[in-house]
Amino acid sequence: MTTQKKKKRGDLGQRRFVLLMLLPGILLVCMFSYFPALKGVMMAFQKYTIYNLKKVEWIGLGNFLEIFRNREFIMAVPNTIRWVAVSLFCQFTIGFTLALFLKSKFPGRGLYQGAICFPWAISGFLIGITFKWIYNASYGPLNDILIHLGMVSRAEPIGFLSDPRYAMASVIAANVWYGIPFFVIMIQAALQGVSEDLYEAADIDGGSVVQKFFHITIPSIKSVLVLTTLLRVIWIFNSAELIYALTDGNPAGRTHTVTSKMLNLIMAEGNYGQASAVGVIIIGVLTMFSAFYIAATKFEQEDGD
Repeated sequence: MTTQKKKKRGDLGQRRFVLLMLLPGILLVCMFSYFPALKGVMMAFQKYTIYNLKKVEWIGLGNFLEIFRNREFIMAVPNTIRWVAVSLFCQFTIGFTLALFLKSKFPGRGLYQGAICFPWAISGFLIGITFKWIYNASYGPLNDILIHLGMVSRAEPIGFLSDPRYAMASVIAANVWYGIPFFVIMIQAALQGVSEDLYEAADIDGGSVVQKFFHITIPSIKSVLVLTTLLRVIWIFNSAELIYALTDGNPAGRTHTVTSKMLNLIMAEGNYGQASAVGVIIIGVLTMFSAFYIAATKFEQEDGD
């Protein structure tokens, strides 16, 4: 009995020590993640502006009603769908193609891989500033190239960021360039884990390149594809730094997404209550999408498990 009691005391002391070591991390997470999130949810139901911090009033669903009456927010909803769908499709397609290409060994492969993955190491805001210079109608290199090719008149350059016909497409193009490396890195890493024996067996059975792709490659990396796509949807949806740096929602709010509109409510209008209401809407939409997506892809029933 004495030995068992000593063992129990030792286990209890060990658990207390582990908890003590984890306590600083738990406190930091609660302080900088959970508390701001709960505070943000509370602010969504309050009249909370930077210009009147002394008169914070509880207004219930007032912020949500004002948001859905806001013309720029209504325009931002279809913009957000286009922003996410087009960006994701292009990033995934190009990234998957490049990952397949980089799987095979060839001279200069490491250098080429580094060049492709370079954008992922750059700040999104810095990329936005760079593309703003590229798109500039007066001195931007893109217009200059088009002028020298005879596709554009020097007297009437294309306003990639000021013309409503091109603004949203231009911002999406910048986002596609920014997000391709993520898919290249993740898919290439997953492809390295696919056994070459499977491909050799398929070659013996006379399997074509297309058959090997759909019956070996895709099933073998299904979990990675599902996870990376889900993560990228969330990140693209939440991304606002590119839009903020390139257009700040202009011209006339036509390039705002839901997230960039939330940032605009904070930075330009100082309306923390309405911005928090948009944040709550974003959390709800992404939570429902994630649950539906995981259920639809049957992530837990991956082939080969």
